Amino acid sequence: MKLKKSSYHAAVNSICLILLLGSAIYLVLNWGKIPDQVPAHYDASGTIDRWGSKYELLIFLALGWIIYFGMAAISRFPSAWNTGVHVTAENKERVYKILRAMLDTLQLLISAVFSFLIIDSSLSNTLPGWFLPAFLCLVFGSIIFFSIRLVRAR
Repeated sequence: MKLKKSSYHAAVNSICLILLLGSAIYLVLNWGKIPDQVPAHYDASGTIDRWGSKYELLIFLALGWIIYFGMAAISRFPSAWNTGVHVTAENKERVYKILRAMLDTLQLLISAVFSFLIIDSSLSNTLPGWFLPAFLCLVFGSIIFFSIRLVRAR
């Protein structure tokens, strides 16, 4: 089944591309100003616990793009998704739309996190204390929100 592209899907895709392209442009424009050693890992409180080469920022950027394209590819094949509910001819379109919106939302959150980490690390900042709790709440909150919608739509 081929899903029609919703305005939400188009908007999220555009924002993801802006974030990832913006991160790449930021790195290109600021590469000479970025210190040779940047934060490469943070503990749960956001404190830097490992330093690495600024070239590791390119790994963050590459991972962001790989995840973006991987999730974009996955969203094209709804019949391969594990829906968590029984899919019938009657509910198929509703179920797949909800799952695609969930994938789009997670794709947006992941793109935003990679972009934030690239810029924050290039500035040699610690992560703000709110970062991990906010990220976890957004990810798990989104999954719970869409799971509830999914159960109601079956």
